[in-house]
Amino acid sequence: MEPPPKDPAQLCFESVKTRRLIIASYWIVVLLAVPLWWKATSIERLSLPTSRVYAQRGRELNFPVEVGVEAADASIAQQLQAAIQRDNSVAGGAIDVQLHVGHKSESAYKIVLDPDVRSPLIKGRNLHVPPTSENEQLKETLVQLLAPYNAPSSSEPQTQRVMTYSPRYRLAFTLLNEDAASGNAAMAWDVQGAIQSYIGPLLEKLSDLHNFTIESQVQFHAPLAFEPRHLEFESQSVHGLTHEDLTVFINSAEWTLSSSVSNDPVIHFVLFIPSARNSPLHILDQTGSIHPSNAFLLPQWGGIVLLNPPHHPSSSPNPISHLSTIDLSPVFRTFAHQLLTLLGVPGLPPHVQSVRRPDGQVQREPFTDWELDALLRRRALENVQSSSETLEAIVRLVDQIENMPVGQDVVGDVQDALEALNQAHESSRLSPVAALKHSARALTLASRAFFNPGMLALLYFPAEHTYAVYTPLFASVAAPLIGAVLREVMAWKRARKAAKSQQQQSGEKQAVEKDAARVE
Repeated sequence: MEPPPKDPAQLCFESVKTRRLIIASYWIVVLLAVPLWWKATSIERLSLPTSRVYAQRGRELNFPVEVGVEAADASIAQQLQAAIQRDNSVAGGAIDVQLHVGHKSESAYKIVLDPDVRSPLIKGRNLHVPPTSENEQLKETLVQLLAPYNAPSSSEPQTQRVMTYSPRYRLAFTLLNEDAASGNAAMAWDVQGAIQSYIGPLLEKLSDLHNFTIESQVQFHAPLAFEPRHLEFESQSVHGLTHEDLTVFINSAEWTLSSSVSNDPVIHFVLFIPSARNSPLHILDQTGSIHPSNAFLLPQWGGIVLLNPPHHPSSSPNPISHLSTIDLSPVFRTFAHQLLTLLGVPGLPPHVQSVRRPDGQVQREPFTDWELDALLRRRALENVQSSSETLEAIVRLVDQIENMPVGQDVVGDVQDALEALNQAHESSRLSPVAALKHSARALTLASRAFFNPGMLALLYFPAEHTYAVYTPLFASVAAPLIGAVLREVMAWKRARKAAKSQQQQSGEKQAVEKDAARVE
């Protein structure tokens, strides 16, 4: 005989107790998961050394510079010292010039009153001047050599051409043929020999500031993005580039000028050979006349030289099969000058010459020890200032964005950058090279902390986005749980009310029965 069907209300998992235990188990799981979720989604926000960062604002590098004056009269050094102290250019250059009379071996620089020279002449770190030089002229010359970027003669556009400092650079030399198929194209060039002759000595002398990687290439089709202007010059048909054309000369859409093997900044040097249709190609000045130079500089990018092939009387142009080192000599001399300009080498004042050859022949040297020392001091000052500004920007950014994470790697980079800045200040009194190395390390660490991936992620993920992500997830889970709890609470209240009402009715019934019993 089959058992009678069970009432669904009497099933074990449909009982009130079981149902409430199931709901309670869900809430227990949720409550136990809250600490884990909180820890998994919490933001690590360590404290930064804010006071130490802002303390860097008032600190300045100080480079002591000792200059010996070889003269019989000690008053010359005293008068020159007083004139230099009154000059604001030296004070702004963060250098402390100390002059003394005599042959002191500790002196980094010397001023020699030489009756054999007619104008200031540099030999190593010695400045030879005529004995008849006035103190004011000598002071101006010394200021232009020690602090050329702060001197009144320094030009702001020239300083804006300089590349931003980097410990490493890539030099990309490119030979561009506008259209090799049309003729007048160079198939190859002796770039290695030209680099060794004209660029290598400069890179060796700049090794205290930068490490260089060199790459080169030849392209046989590099069309211009515009048509050069056609004009007649001395009964000859030529093509010209205006100032506006120079600003858009680089056709980045079709020219591949460097590889992407590293993230090092690239300094480009382009030798452009125009096609037969656009030859000869010249640069025009503001009046529309042909400029004597066929080279131009793009600030903080590189240099370009235009090379017009020799004119052939025949109608069919012949290609240049090979550019030898001799052919490239004027081109790479220009590249060398452009490299020094882009790297910030200040150059000597126009009235100062230098001795470069061992035979003593006077020749204007493009790169002297005076210029190198001035560049070292300038780059160290720039790095210290940039590092301090970057660290302050990190502190301000963290203060403005409350939920920005600050991990141990960021704090470590900030602390190491501050330590490197302290070392730069301490070493500036001993060696500009050491000060530059410490300042470069401080700049690298500060930049790495600022561009930390963990910090950058929160810049583009505000709190509103967090709510938008979690609301659909939590709403779908919380709605049935909260609804189940509310239903159980309401059911419990109804059951309690029913039990109370039943108890009240039972009490009233008992009272009626007692009254009836008394009546009987």
